[in-house]
Amino acid sequence: MSEAIAINAALNAPNRQYPLERTRNIGIAAHIDAGKTTTTERILFYTGLIHKIGDVDDGNTVTDWMEQEKERGITITSAAVTCFWTQKKEEGLYKAREAIAHRINIIDTPGHVDFTAEVERSMRVLDGAVAVFCGVAGVQPQSETVWRQATKYKVPRIAFVNKMDRTGANFDNALNDMRKKLNAYAFPIFLPIGAEDQFAGVVDVVNQKAIVWGTGDIQNEGLKYEIKEIPDALKEAAKQALEELIDAVSNKDDVIAEMVLEEKPISPEALKAGIRRLTCKIEMIPVLCGSAFKKKGVQVLVDAVVDYLPSPIDIPSAVGHELGSENMLDVPTNDNGKFCSLAFKLWTDPYAGKLVFFRVYSGQLKKGDTIYNPRTRKRERVSRLMVIQGSERKDIDSVYSGDIAALVGLRNITTGDTLCNEDFDITLEPPTFPEPVISMAIEPKTKADRDKMSEGLQRLAEEDPTFHVFTNEETSQLIIAGMGELHLEIIRDRLKREFKVEADSGAPQIAYRETITKSAEGEGKFIRQSGGRGQYGHACVRIEPNEKGKGVEVVNEIVGGAIPREYVPAVEDGIREAIKSGVYAGYQVIDIKVAITDGSFHEVDSNELAFKMAGIFGLKDAFDKAGPIILEPIMKVEVTTPDEYQGDLLGDINRRRGVIQGVDAKNGQTVLNATVPLAEMFGYATAIRSLSKGRASYSMEPMNFEQVPNSVLTTVLDAAKKKPAARS
Repeated sequence: MSEAIAINAALNAPNRQYPLERTRNIGIAAHIDAGKTTTTERILFYTGLIHKIGDVDDGNTVTDWMEQEKERGITITSAAVTCFWTQKKEEGLYKAREAIAHRINIIDTPGHVDFTAEVERSMRVLDGAVAVFCGVAGVQPQSETVWRQATKYKVPRIAFVNKMDRTGANFDNALNDMRKKLNAYAFPIFLPIGAEDQFAGVVDVVNQKAIVWGTGDIQNEGLKYEIKEIPDALKEAAKQALEELIDAVSNKDDVIAEMVLEEKPISPEALKAGIRRLTCKIEMIPVLCGSAFKKKGVQVLVDAVVDYLPSPIDIPSAVGHELGSENMLDVPTNDNGKFCSLAFKLWTDPYAGKLVFFRVYSGQLKKGDTIYNPRTRKRERVSRLMVIQGSERKDIDSVYSGDIAALVGLRNITTGDTLCNEDFDITLEPPTFPEPVISMAIEPKTKADRDKMSEGLQRLAEEDPTFHVFTNEETSQLIIAGMGELHLEIIRDRLKREFKVEADSGAPQIAYRETITKSAEGEGKFIRQSGGRGQYGHACVRIEPNEKGKGVEVVNEIVGGAIPREYVPAVEDGIREAIKSGVYAGYQVIDIKVAITDGSFHEVDSNELAFKMAGIFGLKDAFDKAGPIILEPIMKVEVTTPDEYQGDLLGDINRRRGVIQGVDAKNGQTVLNATVPLAEMFGYATAIRSLSKGRASYSMEPMNFEQVPNSVLTTVLDAAKKKPAARS
């Protein structure tokens, strides 16, 4: 580690204020209402970025700056902020540590499943994450989703068990939940001192000290802390936790293992170094606890971010694909390397215009420089750079490797584009996003709003990769599609507020899918003769089911030139067009394999259009013989309710074609886990409030697609015929 720091210090540009080893790019991620935004707000206060703490309920936090966020008390869009933290030398606790300043770039992400794209693209560019868990509820459905997203992009993380002051808070239960549900190698580096209204502080397991916060009114509670000896009642638990921590680290870290075998004393500094190595390699999850609302445990959380989460040089270099070849190129984290960055988010700012958020992986960029987009093969001059502090913008002159910032005024940029030097022709892996599961028709209330609505929807679609806009060819209606009812509701609200467009919309429609149950062969012929030169195309195809989730595969098995090579792509285009528009009921086809096996051509009359039509007809012919079925999106639903409403809610889930997966007791309440078709979940928020007198809550996330049962198939097919605009 010391060699890497020394080498990087030599390579760094002299005007970089914070070296790479003292830079952290982190995200705050969790289930909805676990306390992400509150935690972020407290971090910003303690790092000096703000001088008055905002509150989610009051709608005055830094990162929840959109009007919709303030009104609903939820995070909708990921917000980036940059703050600075100086670790101070603390007598008796951090004896060897001098005051060292670090730059921390924080992205506060949404917890609601409808805005999962914000988490996805944030995880793609982060070096580390703080996973926040509710001390009462433990691991919840969206907790699992963000955990999988962090694992997908190989993001090291630490865990913060929040809300330890709440009634029913149980640190051990939350820890066991992580180990059981997330399969996490999680071990506490802090233990709570008390719980619920008796929560007073934490035990620092590594240093074997107690950290106790002050009490008083909410505004001042937890602002200062004292370092004390561990209370007698917790000494044995703290000692045991330290032994378990050393044992856990030695199982995976050779340095600590050798010290244990040689029976050498393990200092706090050595243990922390071992924990850091494992955390950076995603082999261990250090677990902390606190109450962000009461301002307890936040300072030590920021210390843990610095101590355990990686800097840009502690993780493997980014890897990109060299255009025009199969080569993969390393993008070393180095200020003096060739400039390379990834555009991970677009946002339309009412004052600055179009913002492109980007993460720099290599090199540096200054105002006036020219950057290159390998996708469009175009160059653009950088006229303005800025860092974002929630709703505030601060202009800067340059950015360096490891930085997260925003560009202003660039055109023809989409989420996932690589921005680099022209002589470094490389593309980094873009983030991937789920397909929409719900759609509706939309139209302006007046003809005068038509152009404004079109422009507004186009901008919103550029910003949000999970929001799609298209025109139904059969009805000429404009269709919007997204991840859920709330997602589309927010889109309509933004249209009204930001683009001044009043719009009417139809009822939400489900994004059903089509697939097949067996193999079949089909033949398509397109022959037209109307005087003069005619048209002739003939293709034979074979289709078979593909593995669930594998998507669509189209292969060419033509031998002997039955279809000339130049016409095969046209057949493939026809097949893919039919797949997209649907065959059975007009819904997109998924999870099939298609092989082009044979055909014939005419020396004079054959052309690309004829073979494209032959591909469409061939697929439809085979599809009709292959046992077509309709698939519907299935949601994973978790309902938390007082015991007395359990029966009513179970009955309601059963009426909605739900399948109960488990009923658990947690902290005096009942948790129902079920899978329910999305089609049956419309209006559930109102129903659950009514059945439980407002005391139950629920969350849901997409799970998979399953076959529509015969009992409702006719209804689905009839609806598809009556409302073609609802398809997507």
